[in-house]
Amino acid sequence: MAIRLPKVLGADDGAAVEVLQRYFTEPLVKTGYLRSGARWDTWDSTGTRGRDADVFTADDLVAVTMLSVDVSPDGAQILLRERGAEFAELLAAVGPDRDLVDEAAEPTPESPVCRLETALWTVPSIGRTVASKLIARKRPRLFPIYDRVIGEVLDTKQAHLDPVRRALRANDGELHRRLVSLREQAGLDDAVPALRILTVLAWMQLKSPH
Repeated sequence: MAIRLPKVLGADDGAAVEVLQRYFTEPLVKTGYLRSGARWDTWDSTGTRGRDADVFTADDLVAVTMLSVDVSPDGAQILLRERGAEFAELLAAVGPDRDLVDEAAEPTPESPVCRLETALWTVPSIGRTVASKLIARKRPRLFPIYDRVIGEVLDTKQAHLDPVRRALRANDGELHRRLVSLREQAGLDDAVPALRILTVLAWMQLKSPH
């Protein structure tokens, strides 16, 4: 199942770079601040994000609000306390963050990252969209953010992770390399992974087309 690339990727790089700079670096007229999503990739208010790679924290719950979702109080209680050890084991099983393009094997329901996603779905207020953002918070290079807008643009409403993986790997990683190049041309922080470049371009196609 192939994804449908954002339209801007069909043009020269300049168009995509302009979209990325608008998203990540231009303050909103209404507030004078950057859009909240522009703070997502580097958010680390406690300074412990690296150390906490295998445990969900309150800072992660703050981070996801920057992408316009939240976890209910009951969900937070379960995620951080009642089942915190379970989710720590699931995160550890996923292994360290790495680029999705380098994952040769197709994920299955028994793959660690899929088991983590499925477990998250059992927590109140955490559905497909919130789960994807929580996993992307912990493994940003490995797991692509999903929401209704991104799914519509990329045509990944039925399946998201593996179609994106296949697209990145096609033609010896051509799409992945282009996304990295676009990040560099836009002058963005290395903390912004290739996956994020793809999903931002998709989101901006419908949410901020001009």
